[in-house]
This record gives sequence, structure tokens and C-alpha cells, in this order.
Amino acid sequence: MTGEAARPLLLVENLGVEFATDAGVVRVLDGIGLNVGEGETVGLVGESGSGKTVTARSIMRLIPERGRICSGRIVFGGTDLFSLDTRSMRRVRGRSIAMIFQEPTGALNPVLTIGYQVAAAVRHHHGVSWSEARARARQLLEKVQLPDCGARFGAYAHEMSGGMQQRVTIAIALAGGPRLLIADEPTASLDVTVQARILQLLREVRDEFGMSILLITHDLGVVNELCDRVAVLYSGRVVEEGPRSAVLGRPHHPYTQGLMGTTPSGGRPVEGTMGIGPHAVAGYRRGCPFLSRCSKAMPICGEMEPGPARVSRHHRAWCHAVDGVRAG
Repeated sequence: MTGEAARPLLLVENLGVEFATDAGVVRVLDGIGLNVGEGETVGLVGESGSGKTVTARSIMRLIPERGRICSGRIVFGGTDLFSLDTRSMRRVRGRSIAMIFQEPTGALNPVLTIGYQVAAAVRHHHGVSWSEARARARQLLEKVQLPDCGARFGAYAHEMSGGMQQRVTIAIALAGGPRLLIADEPTASLDVTVQARILQLLREVRDEFGMSILLITHDLGVVNELCDRVAVLYSGRVVEEGPRSAVLGRPHHPYTQGLMGTTPSGGRPVEGTMGIGPHAVAGYRRGCPFLSRCSKAMPICGEMEPGPARVSRHHRAWCHAVDGVRAG
């Protein structure tokens, strides 16, 4: 990929999500817009509480009971996902869009063997016999390079390491032959060596299966390794987006600059180094949501929410201080 957005497979427009809390209704996503092209990997970056996982769950239409999608649309492969009934959306999950999670232990059933769980996913999506499903499951476990997968086919999740468990969840995600894989912090609980292997595996399955990937992370090192483009989230809004090389090489939004400045050796940002976190200002609606943490704040920042400024053809930042071409 060149960093230029390919033909959109996934298009998210003006996505808004609200949650009912004891303190009232809180808007946790406000006007999220992003797209993922065919065969492209897009990173969704931000601190804890910025809205990354809620965005992913909105795409899958898996918002918890106290939340609701209050605005926007999500179009996948030309179909508006919000127009689908429950049964139709179930067919999309796993078969067209699959998701892998940060904690593989929680994603795997502890009382079922890993071979059974992968085979059950194959059978669910393709309606094949159990014998064929088991054969395909073995192939998938070999594809994700599970060590000694023949012997481990009848093993349980607790008998494997975190890296092995994550390989199994990737195999389950691949069982339906999805066009889009949403990876929610897939390496966060793994050590550096295992993390590198999982990233290489994601790169290989993306290229072999021709999938697109939406990678959710706060680790800029992971983004630099795998992504073509990046969207940076803060307090439920996109504040900067563009090609990976542009956003990480020359960030323009003060929040992105702060993330880069607080990241040891291009890796994970140090949480809390810029003061109060995004979750604490989620309900703040007047002006720029980053106002309380910004060293470049001007009077207008407290009066008007910034619109997108075009830094270059494919690079935009939502900041009053950015010297770019304003949209609208």
C-alpha cells in the first residue's frame, strides 16, 4: 500500500455512541469517520478510554445493553450494516467480518478442546460435516503455525501459552474466510518476542487471504510494523489521520505529538504523561476535547471545536493550531 486510501471495503461515517450511566447519558463516540480499503491495514490508535474498542464493537453491532448507536452509518462491501436485521447481521459476523481480542484466555472456552472450538467455527460458517470441519481446523492451526498442532488438537486453552492461545483465536477468526479482520490489541498481553511473531503471522494471513485489517492498539511500534494508514482517536473523536509514514513521521496534532513524545523507543505510550486522560473529558462538548491537556491552546480552542485541516493530500488533523487547508 502507498498510504493512499484504497477503494473502501469498510466506511464509517459520523458514528455516535451514547451510554447511560448513573451520572446521565455520556457520548463516548462523537462523529467518528474512517475507512479501510481492500487489502489494507489501518491502525486505530489512542489511550485507554479514547473509544477504540467501542468503535470496533459498533462495527460488529455488539454494543453493551446500556449503550446505543445514536448517529451515523457503517457500510461494509456496499451494505449498510445498520439496515440489517439481527439474523442477517449474525451471518456477517465471523463470515465477512471477524474479530480477535486482547485476552485470548477470555475468548476461548476453557472446557472445550481447541480443536473442537476451531472445528465448530468452521462448521458454523460452512455447514460441513464434523469430519471435514476437523480436517479444515487442523489446516487452520497449521496455517497459524501452532507448534505441534497435531498433539495440541485435543488440548485445552489453559495447557497452552498466551502466544499459542492467540494463534488459536486467529485460526477461529479465519474459519469463516472473512474479508475484514478486526484485531483489538492482539499483542498487548504478550512479551516482545511473541508479539513480533504474532504481527508477522497477521501480515502473512493478510497477504495470503487478501484480507483487510483494522488494528486497534495504543502501541505505536505495532502500528509502525503493520499498518498502511493510521487514525488517532481522542475522547471519542478522530483527531488525526493519514498514511502511517506521515502521521508517525511528522505528526501535526498536539495529542499525536504527545503520544510520540511519551513513547519509549517508538513503542507503547506512557499512560497519563499528558495529564488528565480522555475518559475524564468524554462528556465535554464545547470547544476542543484536548483543551485541558494542550500546551498550544488558544482562546478559540475553548469556544469552537476544530474542523479538519488538510496537511497534505491524504493527511488531516483536527486542530486550530495546524497550518493547513481547512475543509468546509
